[in-house]
Amino acid sequence: MKALNALNKLSYLILSTAFFFSCNTNNQVLEPANSQGENLAMKNPVIKREARNFRKEISYEVDSLASRSDIDSLLSSYSEDELKTIFALNRIEKNRLRSNTSLIIPECASENPNVYSPFPESFNLLACIPKTVLISQRVQAFALYEHGELIKWGPVSTGKSSTQTPNGLNYGNYKAKRKISTVDESWIMPYYFNFMNFEGIGVHQYAMPGYPASHGCVRLYMDDAKYIFDWAEMWELDGSRITTNGTPFMVFGEYDYEAEKPWHALSQNMKANDLNQEEIDILQEYVKEYHSDPKNFKTIASQEAEAGLAKA
Repeated sequence: MKALNALNKLSYLILSTAFFFSCNTNNQVLEPANSQGENLAMKNPVIKREARNFRKEISYEVDSLASRSDIDSLLSSYSEDELKTIFALNRIEKNRLRSNTSLIIPECASENPNVYSPFPESFNLLACIPKTVLISQRVQAFALYEHGELIKWGPVSTGKSSTQTPNGLNYGNYKAKRKISTVDESWIMPYYFNFMNFEGIGVHQYAMPGYPASHGCVRLYMDDAKYIFDWAEMWELDGSRITTNGTPFMVFGEYDYEAEKPWHALSQNMKANDLNQEEIDILQEYVKEYHSDPKNFKTIASQEAEAGLAKA
């Protein structure tokens, strides 16, 4: 009888532990006690739990393109895929290269851009969200996650100093393959995906000069804009009422408009552009806000209705 009770208690403990850690947004972790016997509790576990273990060491150098011949030499020294990686690292397009431009160059230009991602490959904080768009203003980059797994990252150009992009948790609203700017009718914005309806702010393709330059929107390469356009989900409406939110767009961080471009710091520290603790804390608040909004979770009735349509 005692053995049976002990077995029941053990089973309960296992089930309780599994339930607690399943989709728990408060991922607090305790490390072993230090030499003074104090427990070292992480303020936020994401940095160590989400660290990309065994990430290959990458060396970078800042190369100054003093003349047109230096630009031509760069273009002839790398393959097209390698150049795409170099341009992405510098948040710039090929046609924006000019003399006296300084670029961060990796020692070995991999054709796999995720090797250079400033975002973690696995992010448990986002594990319970089907799709998430992260936009870091500090390092001018976006990341796409599916249940906390990185599937894509790339460069952005957010708002310039006088028209900065607002930070916050927002959701994909509506999209258009071709949208005309309300600021200037000559500005055409391909693969526009709005995430701030009243402010008219979204992501879309536009010129990538290597620094924040927009009027508040988030500029992307054409390929990245099309990818997000096809991948992210729009809101669901009942008339004018939002019944289900679209994909969350989490905008965070502060760009230092007076300092050296943050990716140049990679020459001193390969992790200089990685998420810092303050940014992770902000994202944790966004995640809590996401889980507290019932419009992020479809009702059983709506799920059954979708299943019925799929069968039909």
